[in-house]
Amino acid sequence: MIAVGDKAPSFHLAASRDRVVDSGDLAGRPYLLYFYPKADTPGCTTQACGIQEALPQLGKLGLVVIGVSPDPVAQIDAFADKFNLEFPLASDPDHGLADAYGTWVEKKNYGRTYFGMERSSFLVGADGIVKNVWRKVKPEAHAVLVAEAASKL
Repeated sequence: MIAVGDKAPSFHLAASRDRVVDSGDLAGRPYLLYFYPKADTPGCTTQACGIQEALPQLGKLGLVVIGVSPDPVAQIDAFADKFNLEFPLASDPDHGLADAYGTWVEKKNYGRTYFGMERSSFLVGADGIVKNVWRKVKPEAHAVLVAEAASKL
């Protein structure tokens, strides 16, 4: 499981609006990877719209934001378009990146056990080292936590 002080795992994923996100392209820049369970659901929408609203402030801090879910690109494209999300939403259908970050976890709901995405975020410094980790983050509080931490980088 990734913790503060660890080197951030590398990645190369297809993303919304015909983009590709690659950790190599982010070398020397701070970034936020936030993992969310499913596009266009209430909690994920609250979280994404909060990040979108904070994007100008985060951009002034030089922070790149990338959302990651197991959804296919077509689904995240529709989500991004519906809510005018400017930052890339990456598709991790085989949950390889989620596994690397320890966010693909066993969950229980109404007595049913299954694997799914844990809502978690990782703030990575320009040096490629994880600076902050938020696990089981509350969607409505997420953007404020990120902005506060990013301002200290």
